[in-house]
Amino acid sequence: MARRRKELLCLTDRGLYCHEGDFYVDPWKPVDRAVVTHAHSDHARWGMKRYLCTKEGERVLRRRVGEDAAIDTLAYGEPVTLNGVRVSLHPAGHILGSAQVRVEHGGRVYVVSGDYKTEMDSTCTPFEPVPCHTFITESTFGLPIYRWPAQAEVIEQIHGWWKGNQAAGKCSILLGYALGKCQRALAYLNPEIGPIFLHGAVQGLTNDYREEGIALPPTHLVPEVGKGFDWSQAIVLAPPSANGSPWVRRFGDHSTGFMSGWMAIRGARRRRAVDRGFVVSDHVDWPSLIGAIAQTGAESVWVTHGYSSVVVRYLEEQGLDAHALSTRWEGEQDEGAEAAEAVEQTEGERPYTPNTEGKLE
Repeated sequence: MARRRKELLCLTDRGLYCHEGDFYVDPWKPVDRAVVTHAHSDHARWGMKRYLCTKEGERVLRRRVGEDAAIDTLAYGEPVTLNGVRVSLHPAGHILGSAQVRVEHGGRVYVVSGDYKTEMDSTCTPFEPVPCHTFITESTFGLPIYRWPAQAEVIEQIHGWWKGNQAAGKCSILLGYALGKCQRALAYLNPEIGPIFLHGAVQGLTNDYREEGIALPPTHLVPEVGKGFDWSQAIVLAPPSANGSPWVRRFGDHSTGFMSGWMAIRGARRRRAVDRGFVVSDHVDWPSLIGAIAQTGAESVWVTHGYSSVVVRYLEEQGLDAHALSTRWEGEQDEGAEAAEAVEQTEGERPYTPNTEGKLE
């Protein structure tokens, strides 16, 4: 009877661990060596003795874990050897500095995707497929119902909403993650329409993007203007936590818009108590997820957070060795109801047939 090959990576109570290299990938408890895919809080936790991330992502990671943190950096594609294991970081296209972690030892290559998207945007290095034997992928939006509209189309929708609010005498408050989502939207906003303001939680991170050479239009911090300012021509970028808070009262009559992949689901806008929903996600949709997996050439796929069971079942039907991997990585969080409704809306649909780019071979 053939013995099962020992896996190079395994899941522990502290996170995904490489025993041979003695390091963790995105651990959720303090460890001696953490290789971090990106600076969102569900992947970059405080308290590690040493961190390893991309050079592009160091600024935003320090803002997350502290200026005094011991952080080592690598350029994209630059290898380092940790206790005999070759490690390199490759573009994930998620946010500034986001990376896939390539781990090689004994002739085997594993790749941990972290969070990723394949659609290009000007605020981060574009995703690059990395050939491997085992691919560990997120599945935040791993249902056929999730298919993102073109980015240019969504920006046009946001601009139209902003102009409509101006005509109605309302301030436009656009809500999205302070790290990544707000900067991505900002990069495409037209400052000729009106002034652009930032919530304090967005301001510092936006400065980090600018320091890394990301071109962004001019902005103002909300407290920079005095009382009596006419907010009706402005758009304000803020985190979701600002919605309904006392902070928004200063803007007077206003309209709220929310940027998220969950906005693709009926009822999501109503549950979040916002006026408009814009389908903007920094994660892959279903066609891109299936296509990205195919491009790796992986013979084994581990699927984490999101609709992992759905993705695993589909991959198994395509002849791949696929497994669900339970982690604490949360991805683009929902409130539960959106996820349930997505499954309900998917039931009864025809099975997804990938196009040429998404074909699994």
